[in-house]
Amino acid sequence: MNRIESAFSKAKSEGRSAFVSYVCAGDPDVPTSLEVCRTLIKSGVDVLELGVPFSDPLADGLTNQLAAQRALESGTTQADVFQLVRDIRKENDQVPIVFYTYYNLMFSNGLDKYIADAKAAGVDGLLVLDLPPEEARDHMEACERHGMKTVFLIAPTTPSKRVAFIAKHATGFIYYVSRTGVTGVREDLASDLQEMVDMIRSCTDKPLVVGFGVSKREQVATICSIADGVVVGSAIVNTIKENLGDVGAITGKMGELVSDLVAGTKVR
Repeated sequence: MNRIESAFSKAKSEGRSAFVSYVCAGDPDVPTSLEVCRTLIKSGVDVLELGVPFSDPLADGLTNQLAAQRALESGTTQADVFQLVRDIRKENDQVPIVFYTYYNLMFSNGLDKYIADAKAAGVDGLLVLDLPPEEARDHMEACERHGMKTVFLIAPTTPSKRVAFIAKHATGFIYYVSRTGVTGVREDLASDLQEMVDMIRSCTDKPLVVGFGVSKREQVATICSIADGVVVGSAIVNTIKENLGDVGAITGKMGELVSDLVAGTKVR
């Protein structure tokens, strides 16, 4: 059983859903980013989703765009991102790490080499925001060669026939984007969430996580009552933005927030 499977299996055995946290690697700098990842793991996250900083993050809202900008302006490189993963793996060999990235960052470095290097560093899965499975044959073949899991997105506008196609090609888990548009904190959950989750479940039994806009414990609890996992990103990233220059404040505020949100997964 790989780390992703183990994480979802462990959460299920404990009567809860998995908590997936998102932060951008290197935000606001690499040393602080390592402390952030340590804090997330200590706070109980089940899957660590690391954004790879990119200059044109089209799927991201302002909060995550600024996180990528801070990382790049501090000098974070692809080599730094891989080293960050290696440093995490020196301390924790259990929590899955999934890269949230864009295809150009992989293709420009040589697709096969990128995936091989990511796997060697300790990455378990790849969520490529701008790569639909219909265009991902080379990517999926390289992932299979190197034992890397694939994660694909399903949107509220995705028809059921295509849901089945996407699910067939996701080897890690399925990420349901509960809102159209870009990432960012929202005040409420989509009104058709239950309907869409039911539709996706009718097409696959693979782990299903729900994200985009989640920021409150009650939202986490609602999602975890119907899905295998929940993704929280912008709310966590905001604790970095609001406490820049004070690593202790960043990790303290983040730890409080994430511990509270993780508690919302225990609904069964």
